[in-house]
Amino acid sequence: MSAGQDLFQVGVTSFYALAVPAGAVLYFRTVRVPRPPVGTFNGRDIVVMMGFVLALPFLYLALPGVALPVVLALVFAGGLTVGYQPVVGRAPVRWALILALLAADLVGHQVLGAGTPFYWVANSCIVGLIVVSATNLNVQGGMPLKNVAWFVLLLAVYDLTFATVIPLTQELAEAIQGYPFAPSAGLRAGGFGAVIGMGDLLAYSLYTAAAYKAYGRSGLRAALGIVLAFGSVLPTLAPLAVEALTGSAPALVPAQVFFGPAAFAGYLVLRRRLGAERRMAEVPVRAPDQTRSLRLTPVSGSNRSMASGS
Repeated sequence: MSAGQDLFQVGVTSFYALAVPAGAVLYFRTVRVPRPPVGTFNGRDIVVMMGFVLALPFLYLALPGVALPVVLALVFAGGLTVGYQPVVGRAPVRWALILALLAADLVGHQVLGAGTPFYWVANSCIVGLIVVSATNLNVQGGMPLKNVAWFVLLLAVYDLTFATVIPLTQELAEAIQGYPFAPSAGLRAGGFGAVIGMGDLLAYSLYTAAAYKAYGRSGLRAALGIVLAFGSVLPTLAPLAVEALTGSAPALVPAQVFFGPAAFAGYLVLRRRLGAERRMAEVPVRAPDQTRSLRLTPVSGSNRSMASGS
C-alpha cells in the first residue's frame, strides 16, 4: 500500500466518521421525531439490537444475487421516509427526493460504473442520511449513552469473532461487491479507494449523539475525539504497523475492535467526571423560529438525572 493510498484512506474515512455523526447531532438539535411507545431502553434492547446485527449478514448472504439490490433499495427507501417525515412533511415531495437519490445511485452504478466518484458520492449520501435517521430514532427515543457504550463494546467482540474465527465479515464484503446500494460510504478516485461500513458509521453516530444528549458539548467533544482516533485513524493505520512487524498486512482490520473499548472507557470517564446522564426530557424542544438561536444549557450537578429515565 502506497503512502498516497494511506493518506487518501485516512482522509476519506476520517471525513465520513466525523461528518455523519455531526449530521446526526445537527438533526438532534433541530428536529424532534415522535417518540415510539417502547418504554425505557434497557439491557434487553441491547440484546435485541445485537440479535439484529447477528442476523443481518446471514440474510444478505442467503439472498440470491438479483434480489440483494432490490432488498437494499427497499431498506434504504424505508429508512429515508421514516427519518425525514418530520423534515419534509409533504409525502409526494419526500418520495420524489428519495426516488431521485435512489435513481442517482442506480444510474451512477449501472451507467458510469461502481468505481466512479459519482456513484460513491450518491451512495454515501444515502447511507449517511439513513444513519442520521436511525441514530435519532434511537437516541431521541430514549436510548442512553450507557446502553450505546455497552452496544459498541459487544459489537467489538462480534467484529473480532466474525473477522478472525469465522470469516463472515470478509465473505459479506465480497458478496455485496458489484451491486448498487452498498451498505457503506466511501470514495474511489485517481486509482485510490477508501470505504467505511454503514454499521461503523451507525456506531459512531449513536455514540456521538447519545454523548451530546447526556453531557452537552463536553460529551460531544469527547465522542468526536474518540471517533476520530479510534474509529478512523488507528484502524486505518493498524495494517501498516502489523505489516512492519510481521512482514504481511492483514486482509481485514475491524474498526470496532479499536473503537468499542475506547468508547466504553470514554463513557466511564464522562460518567465519573460529569455524573448521571441528562434525560431526553431535559433537552429543550425547539420551536421552528428558535432553530438557529436556541442553545442547549450546560449540564450541571443540579439538573442531571439517572439514565434509566431516558
